[in-house]
Amino acid sequence: MEQIVLDYMREALMMIVKVSLPILLTGLVVGLIISIFQTATSIQEQTLAFIPKIIAVFLAIIIFGSWIINMLSVYTIRLFNSFNTLL
Repeated sequence: MEQIVLDYMREALMMIVKVSLPILLTGLVVGLIISIFQTATSIQEQTLAFIPKIIAVFLAIIIFGSWIINMLSVYTIRLFNSFNTLL
């Protein structure tokens, strides 16, 4: 019984990583590109990276949103269907 619960927890953590990775990587890549641009042009404005990162993250949510919802709903349905075997 404990092993089954641990397996479900492991699957839940992997699902969190899979779902959040596209959005986090988008913010990371855009932030890195803007930081390199700021370093190359000697611009020291701290707020310059804020707006492009927000726009990129919103675009990533729009692009990957249906995939994220699909992954989460499939996992949730599978988890709820397996409650009968756990009880």
